[in-house]
Amino acid sequence: MAKGILLVDDAAFMRMMLKDILVKNGYDVLGEAENGLKALEKYKELNPDLVIMDITMPEMDGIEAVKEIKKVNPSAAVIMCSAMGQQSMVIEAIQSGAKDFIVKPFQADRIIEAVRKVIG
Repeated sequence: MAKGILLVDDAAFMRMMLKDILVKNGYDVLGEAENGLKALEKYKELNPDLVIMDITMPEMDGIEAVKEIKKVNPSAAVIMCSAMGQQSMVIEAIQSGAKDFIVKPFQADRIIEAVRKVIG
């Protein structure tokens, strides 16, 4: 069975790019969210195998959302996305429970490598 992934980014085109890469590589995108609050709702509703989440978003950022998702499911798998130059936020995200991070602009092979590493 294909692994189910939740995509979280405030930019629709980023979600579309990620979805395209993941679907081509045999993964199911179960849902999308444009901020951390929606991500938390969708996580509870969909129970995905993996969440790929942007750090910088309105309403609730990715770091807060990781912490909240980890309260719901301590073994939740989350990969963070960040723009170049957000190293301190990436470190905070990993400390908050993220399993890996990918840097924008995305490289398709790096995304798949991270996803495989985290959920197989």
